[in-house]
Amino acid sequence: MIVNFIRNNKVFAGVLAIIRVYIGYAWLTAGLGKVTNGFDASGFLQGAIASAGGEHPAVQGWWAAFLEHVALPNAGLFSFLVAWGEVLVGIALILGIFTNFAALMGITMNFAFLFSGTVSTNAQMVLLTIFLLVAGYNAGRYGLDRWVLPFIKAYNPDKKQKKDVIPA
Repeated sequence: MIVNFIRNNKVFAGVLAIIRVYIGYAWLTAGLGKVTNGFDASGFLQGAIASAGGEHPAVQGWWAAFLEHVALPNAGLFSFLVAWGEVLVGIALILGIFTNFAALMGITMNFAFLFSGTVSTNAQMVLLTIFLLVAGYNAGRYGLDRWVLPFIKAYNPDKKQKKDVIPA
């Protein structure tokens, strides 16, 4: 019953839009700071790997192994992906376009940061993003998804034609 409310209620869609824009702004500002000032994830990755040792490790061994053997040797690529990923997720959430995919990519980054031993606002963003993911289409109802998703669904690739699309 509560899931139906989150997924279908138009008033709650307004609340979801506020949550979506808030999270989008957080991603956008974080990403723009990294893009404009230059971002090198090497130090962050080395710190996370170092946090895997000791009596009470903040980073799990399996994640530290991934960071050490995959992410650190490719720190330039990961720096690029994080910086531009944050910018793109932020823009998509603010505009409400491909909202569920953007939320999924955002929560994936949040979990990666949490796995790496940072807390900051990541836990709060995970919690809020869960509402967007559960809401499905309703999270982007008051955004560009209102027009883009019906347009995409109306396109029939077998017949190469579009059906009439009227937003709800």
